[in-house]
Amino acid sequence: MRNGVTGLAAQVSLRSGLDPTEKGSLFLFCGWRKDRIKGIMYEGDGFILINKRLTNGRYCWPESQERETKSLTLEEYDRLMSGFPIASTIK
Repeated sequence: MRNGVTGLAAQVSLRSGLDPTEKGSLFLFCGWRKDRIKGIMYEGDGFILINKRLTNGRYCWPESQERETKSLTLEEYDRLMSGFPIASTIK
């Protein structure tokens, strides 16, 4: 979580093969403590760096042994930011 815009954009390119300068795409990163999320978004003329740290609790970030890329719907994004798991636990 020490990276800034340049380091995060490089991670997007190198690890996922995606283009961090795709206008309107938001890329989120979560630290190992899961109490903070960083995001970058390109607006056509520059990047926006987003940093959110929870005062209480942790994000329900998906567990994975590998660093993988996952596309989220707007509903999944809202669930994540509200402290709920991305996937519904109700079947």
